[in-house]
Amino acid sequence: MPDHLTTDDWWLIATGATVVYMVTMYWCMPTPKAKRRMLIAPLAGWIFLLPNAAIKGYSVSHTLYFYSCALVMFVIMLVPVAKKVASDIAEQEEKPWEKVPLNTFSLYWMAGSATACAVGMVYLWPLLASDH
Repeated sequence: MPDHLTTDDWWLIATGATVVYMVTMYWCMPTPKAKRRMLIAPLAGWIFLLPNAAIKGYSVSHTLYFYSCALVMFVIMLVPVAKKVASDIAEQEEKPWEKVPLNTFSLYWMAGSATACAVGMVYLWPLLASDH
């Protein structure tokens, strides 16, 4: 990690990313069921991330980096298309027997922004890894 970012700093960043994610997802999701699903994602992230990081030998700082990036990625993916996604989710929950067609722009935006975020994470990884 860069010298100016300590593990404590990464804990603060991860906490901030969690708060931003939870507020954003609560605002974006149209139904209580969708809100619950999205709000448990940080917990699910920890259940997957901690054992995986320990197995691979990642430091706490790097683990918090991945966690923070993943949450911010979801915010970037959903906020610009929140209204359309919320309407699709609400419609799907009202009619679970029918498949609601995906909105093309939302689909491309989410795929493109996720790809851009992943590229950014991969690009920054060597810069962060080389400092230790």
